[in-house]
Amino acid sequence: MSSIISAKNVHKTYDTGKIQVKALKGVDVDVGKGEMVAVMGPSGCGKTTLLNCLSGLDELTEGQVLIEGQDVHAMKDNARTEYRAKKMGFIFQTFNLLPVLTAAENVELPLLVSGMKLKEARQKAESALELVDLKEWKNHKPSELSGGQRQRVTIARSLVNEPTIVWGDEPTGNLDTENSNDVLDLLIRLNKENKQTFVLITHDPSIGNKCQRIIEMRSGLITKGNQK
Repeated sequence: MSSIISAKNVHKTYDTGKIQVKALKGVDVDVGKGEMVAVMGPSGCGKTTLLNCLSGLDELTEGQVLIEGQDVHAMKDNARTEYRAKKMGFIFQTFNLLPVLTAAENVELPLLVSGMKLKEARQKAESALELVDLKEWKNHKPSELSGGQRQRVTIARSLVNEPTIVWGDEPTGNLDTENSNDVLDLLIRLNKENKQTFVLITHDPSIGNKCQRIIEMRSGLITKGNQK
């Protein structure tokens, strides 16, 4: 399996001016194309920092991250932002949906921001909502949806640009057990059907056990599961 994500000697230090916090201390990680990986470990071990550094949301202190062979941190800010918009999707614990917009409008928003015409963006948004079994709810606002449905809208938005990689930071953290299982089953199905790569930050062993591989972290280092 060829690597789609390859990180070498990644360090991240946060400098508050009074204290330096070493969040990542020389991390090497490889993720295969089409793989579904869970990153697990205690709070404060560096999981979210790793996701942010791998995806280019956060700058590195030292090291290199290659995505599809491209050094994302060598790109200029605008090029990196455009690359993320075209190639990546993000699912966060908080739904980050705009309450005044319908499900379809929330899903199509990143496409419109990228310059796509409204008609094409709406078609893609409706197709993404159909993927997550929510097309009939396309005209409902977030307040009219359950927690599980709102997270499905968030997933549809993360998939609407047909990304190569989907990053999830505690994607089921705000859901009850039944909705959590439903959302995870949906992600597994999309991973298999679309051959997209999923990297999920989670503290839930039941999620990790359903992924193809678990990467364990402690104190800014990977302690287990780095070999794909």
